[in-house]
Amino acid sequence: MLRQYPLTPASGKRLIAKAIVTHPWVTEALDTGRVIIVAGTTNGYVAEEILATLGQNLGFVKRHFYRGITLPPVVIAARAGRAADDGFPGDVVIEKRVWQRAKTIFDIADTLDSSDLILKGANALDVEAGQAASFLDHRDGGSMGVILPAVFGRQARLLVPVGLEKRVHGNLHDLGRRLSTPDAKGARLCPLPGLPYTEIDAILHLTGAKATLVGAGGVAGAEGSIWIAIEGASDQLTQVETLMREIIAEPAFDLE
Repeated sequence: MLRQYPLTPASGKRLIAKAIVTHPWVTEALDTGRVIIVAGTTNGYVAEEILATLGQNLGFVKRHFYRGITLPPVVIAARAGRAADDGFPGDVVIEKRVWQRAKTIFDIADTLDSSDLILKGANALDVEAGQAASFLDHRDGGSMGVILPAVFGRQARLLVPVGLEKRVHGNLHDLGRRLSTPDAKGARLCPLPGLPYTEIDAILHLTGAKATLVGAGGVAGAEGSIWIAIEGASDQLTQVETLMREIIAEPAFDLE
């Protein structure tokens, strides 16, 4: 049996977040180590869901939970001249199931080890290769400057929640090299040494059904949407239908 569903970027983020709560890496790190949710728009949804599960979501506001963000020109123009938003709450650092408020990954990076899990969003996704990459625009590498030593040096795990609207063509390592040449302008692109986790993974994890990306596009608020075809047994598709009713009308990310 097969069914098709459209997902906006916002509903895709909510879907990913709902599934990641019960990902084995997350549940293990919550009990035995630390979960560090690095600020980003997709991770804002992840933080909401994990903190809600822990009963500690009071005071968390995802609209401030990012360090950099891509906006359309009309929004940039409307915000011109306004004071900079100073509501950044820090990253979400959870130790032994307790949210350590107002901390960032930079505060604890040197102590991260194999018992800890970092969740970091991405700007580019190679679906076929199972590889994601993140923009960086800081001389010291930004958050990646402390994540890479934690992962490669001390074996912390890295899970990458990323929506399928971030898919790109081409090898991400080649793209990263091209954007890092001395004469290149703009942000660099850093391939991430972690496991990407998309809407496809979320559906399989939550229902056992197999999802396939079959189309994309939209207008009037559906820009960036994807179409997924989902195949499975009758009981699996019943679970999918229930899940889709929960997330399909997720409102667009709110900046105000």
